[in-house]
Amino acid sequence: MSLIAWNANFSVGIAEVDEQHKRLIDILNSLFDAMKQGKGKEVLGPVLKELVEYTVYHFGTEERLFQKYGYPEYKQHKQEHDAFTQQALDFNVAYSKGQKMMTVDVLDFLTGWLQNHILEKDKKFGPFLRGKGAS
Repeated sequence: MSLIAWNANFSVGIAEVDEQHKRLIDILNSLFDAMKQGKGKEVLGPVLKELVEYTVYHFGTEERLFQKYGYPEYKQHKQEHDAFTQQALDFNVAYSKGQKMMTVDVLDFLTGWLQNHILEKDKKFGPFLRGKGAS
């Protein structure tokens, strides 16, 4: 059983963004699966690294679309992206320095942020971008 199951509620109606959101959910589910097997601490480092790299890529996609279509909430949305990216980097740095981290706390933060961000913030740009011709 997955931690987060993709469903239509997560869709913003922009295929490229939806596919990337699915990948982010897959990354979090892989950490959850490892935790269920008692291997959360073993995979936390590689998962954090992958999450940071893919998040930067994904946010770049969204921000490129925002600029291309003149999304009026671009600046605020980018600030949220930047804050999340910094938090994920901070987790990664702390892990690489050997600081004790609770995998469940990291997972809770990442999962909560991603779900809230997609369902509250990203859902707002879907209609705007589609109205400008994005699909």
